[in-house]
Amino acid sequence: MSSYSNSLRQLALRKFKRNFWGVFSFWFIVFVGFVAIFAYILAPDNSQYANQMHLAIHSKKPGFTVTMLTIPSEIKTPQGTFDKLFFGKKVTDTEVPIAYYSLGKDTLNYTEYASDGLEGMKKHLGLNRFPNKDVSNYIQEKTFLFGTDKYGRDLLSRILIGARISFFIGFVAVFISLIIGIVMGSLAGYFGGKVDAFIMWIINVTWSIPTLLLVIAITLALGKGFWQVFIAVGLTMWVEVARVVRGQIISVKEMQYITAARALGYTDFRIIKKHILPNIMAPVIVISAANFASAILIESGLSFLGIGAQPPMASWGAMIKDHYNYIILGKPYLAIIPGLCIMSLVMAFMLIGNALRDALDVKN
Repeated sequence: MSSYSNSLRQLALRKFKRNFWGVFSFWFIVFVGFVAIFAYILAPDNSQYANQMHLAIHSKKPGFTVTMLTIPSEIKTPQGTFDKLFFGKKVTDTEVPIAYYSLGKDTLNYTEYASDGLEGMKKHLGLNRFPNKDVSNYIQEKTFLFGTDKYGRDLLSRILIGARISFFIGFVAVFISLIIGIVMGSLAGYFGGKVDAFIMWIINVTWSIPTLLLVIAITLALGKGFWQVFIAVGLTMWVEVARVVRGQIISVKEMQYITAARALGYTDFRIIKKHILPNIMAPVIVISAANFASAILIESGLSFLGIGAQPPMASWGAMIKDHYNYIILGKPYLAIIPGLCIMSLVMAFMLIGNALRDALDVKN
């Protein structure tokens, strides 16, 4: 039996490898996962949530370059390397976009950047604010590859860090839905009778409520926040898993190997865990891939409505909400770029779900 199951697994793997879009989607998802984990290492703005605001350079086009003056702060916040790499740098220094600067004997004279042909304020700063009175390391050209948002934040950095929420909500939501769905579906399908009727009643009631409405209700009950959204989305997606597991168990539980397991005196828990679930996981894996995509879309919708991840946390859905009116103001890229990110990640999960369905179908 073990060699037979291994051969089926190898056959499914070979079929999956022959599917170009499935393999491409797999590596794209791996790439997004890598970006999500190491976002603060890759992002040009590695401050927490990439939240460095420069209102003087708001809504600038991709490729915009400006001279940036960093004014050191006397307040130093101790921070570990691990915390800095994976959760962002706690920035106390002040960044100022400038148009011109000159060095006096003991002062730094600079003119702040101003757009639309205006001249910015002229200011002076003592050189003693800088270590060894050396300002060369504190004035540099900064390029915003994706431009800046309406608050003057680096859009590329926000996109990279926003990938965390969209990517990890899929894992958390699917994990929660799998635990609840497999347990409820197994109980309903295996025991039948009143247990099945009661669980199906719960499933039907849950399914009758629009998903977005249910998520909003759960989010309001749990409160606004990062983990609350993850839990809320997971609690609304288990019904599909439960129905699939229930249907599969009903069709499998009367087969001869299950009857033999009962005759050997195995407990119901062992039969479900060791003999039934391993043989019905193919459709569950496929529906889990689809649930990944659904979770990303639901979170984006919640963030767009303002009850998802809260500011200043970066979220693709929140970026669309902040900038959708810029579509008619001549700067559509501010909403289109995060929209394309959502679309590409959802499409990748849908394609990998289709590839898994074809690979795990023994009839093909």
